[in-house]
Amino acid sequence: MKKLIITLEYPPVSGGVSVYVEQFVHSLTKDEVVVLAPVQSGKGEMVTETERLGYEIRRRKLFFPIFIWPRWLKMVGLVWNLVKKQKIEMVYLHHVLPVGYVAWLVGKITKVPFVVFSHGTDLEYATRSRWKRHWLRLVIGSAVQVVFNSENLRQRFLKFFPEWADKTTVLYPCPGINFLAGVDPQKVTALRNQYALLGKKVILTVSRLDDGKGLTHLVRIMPQILAQEPNLVWIIIGDGPKQKYLLEEIQKQSLQNVVRYLGARPHEDLPLFYALADLFVLLTHPDEGREEGLGLVFLEAAAAGIPAVAGRSGGVEEAVISGQTGVVVDIYQGDTKVVKAITDLLRRPEYGRELGKRARERVLADFRWENQLQNIARWR
Repeated sequence: MKKLIITLEYPPVSGGVSVYVEQFVHSLTKDEVVVLAPVQSGKGEMVTETERLGYEIRRRKLFFPIFIWPRWLKMVGLVWNLVKKQKIEMVYLHHVLPVGYVAWLVGKITKVPFVVFSHGTDLEYATRSRWKRHWLRLVIGSAVQVVFNSENLRQRFLKFFPEWADKTTVLYPCPGINFLAGVDPQKVTALRNQYALLGKKVILTVSRLDDGKGLTHLVRIMPQILAQEPNLVWIIIGDGPKQKYLLEEIQKQSLQNVVRYLGARPHEDLPLFYALADLFVLLTHPDEGREEGLGLVFLEAAAAGIPAVAGRSGGVEEAVISGQTGVVVDIYQGDTKVVKAITDLLRRPEYGRELGKRARERVLADFRWENQLQNIARWR
């Protein structure tokens, strides 16, 4: 079955949605896949990219300029042409709105069915107003299936639309095989030397630098953690709109010698950095109604055998089983519990290794694409 996958986030864009979609595409039969994604800034290498990846990817400007409304109408022509020329039999769209408008309209004309994948923030956007909920009803009503990246997100959706329970399912994100394959010890040693990590305990955070990720909360409590674990280094990987503010807060707390801020790194390089870490920490939390869909980085840490301290938000507790594969904390219940969770794992490395071992075993058992795809077998 020839499939068209429409996404607004795809590598080299960084982030959990981008990685989810890429890994999902790689799990499918390549000659049956066409990906429609935004243009890479400053690049026009669609053919080269297609040849390199082994499946067809179309990079296009998906929206009209801001002064033409509705902007998404441009995508209708692009999708319609692809459906006809590529003989598409199924459309997968990875954002409810506005991509759902396009799939609904093209589906009405071509009769090609579509499956909606939701990752969290798109659902929050699509339920903001009565008008958007009206459109959401049209889109979901026409979709053959609605797929969520966590059970928590599915349940949030069903609070608004309980009548569609039978057409919903969960397809968890899965770490890439490179997170399970192991890393070159010589490269890990070289990184330890490069970042002056010898004799240090290492906390790792990989995240988009944005609201709801809890990085400034960790900055605030880091002096309390250092009072108990002075030989500590905190590695931060990622970028985003809160980067400048985060670096300013790090300076205010005089943590320049503790923090190694590395910016965004290629996703395929991340297993090396997980191998450096004693503990993965990301203090996610609800923010103005927005919550985590799941948190792929927690599963990547698990695949690498690293325990996690995770902030309670959305589907995070499906990624980290508190007391079994890591510890889940609520940052709104006070700093003391968060500090204790982190320092306990740093002081008890045997316990941390046991949690990391269980976390990896859970990924091997439950979070492999070949297993997860059975949840949507009917629509493949």
